[in-house]
Amino acid sequence: MAAAAFSILALAGCASASTGQSSGSPGNTPVNAFEHVHGLGADPLTGNTYAATHHGVWLIPTGPLPDTYLEGTPRGPGVEPVQIARLAQDTMGFTVAAPGHLLASGHPSPGQQTDLNLPNLGLISSTDGAESWTALSLEGETDFHDLVAVPLDETLRIYGYDAGAGTILVSDDSGATWSNGAVLALRDLTASPSRPDRVFATTADGLAMSVDVGRTFRLVAGAPALLLVDAVDDAAGGGLVGIDASGAVWSEDGTSGTWTRGGTTNGPPEAFAFVGGSSPWILVADASGIAASDDYGVTWTELVSMAD
Repeated sequence: MAAAAFSILALAGCASASTGQSSGSPGNTPVNAFEHVHGLGADPLTGNTYAATHHGVWLIPTGPLPDTYLEGTPRGPGVEPVQIARLAQDTMGFTVAAPGHLLASGHPSPGQQTDLNLPNLGLISSTDGAESWTALSLEGETDFHDLVAVPLDETLRIYGYDAGAGTILVSDDSGATWSNGAVLALRDLTASPSRPDRVFATTADGLAMSVDVGRTFRLVAGAPALLLVDAVDDAAGGGLVGIDASGAVWSEDGTSGTWTRGGTTNGPPEAFAFVGGSSPWILVADASGIAASDDYGVTWTELVSMAD
């Protein structure tokens, strides 16, 4: 049953891009956008929290959260989600790669399509809070369904999951060039910010780990069967945090490797992110909307509601 649930949710994560919708049309309302949330992220430089969706990247209001969220970084006063720059690209892969630096992938917005074969964005970058994007590499070739960035000495190492080929690609020069890693059927990727050779993937067989820059993987003994996973930074104790297909939140002790079951979401999760810092805030998107928790899912603060 776990493998079946994994397969259904993995397929649901990549819906085909809509046609005939332009910015400002009903297809770009929050309700339609948040039916397909592909990624979440928080930027410690700007205080912005983002949702990458089937209809662009949206700014998520975080006013209800205390100052422990993003360590008191100033946040905007908005109370409703905002489609940034009214850009409606299908943003499949998304990550806050570094403070003030976003990376994404997916498909162009319907108004930018030029033929019947929907092109792929490759790797795109933004340094102005998703107001504009610059193509970095693999434009027209690759649709990354997941992106993870970790710091090297002078560049970023980026792990990307090429959904079409089922292959993990690795860049050690901030996304300019790529090499092939493992061929692996996975739902989610994360990497250790302090040990950049170590990358984790959620699979139908369980949580898998690579210690050789994504070339080979082995299952992690004793780990829960996670659907989504993220790395916890050293300031918050290290280890991993994730959500299984039922919506249960699990956290790993960074020293002992012991896993603890926390609270639950309101249903199967669509997207998930750990928010770095000394307080263990997490973000989740599910059928009810987007919410944040500072106690690993025991309690939640609603940020975006999908309630009728």
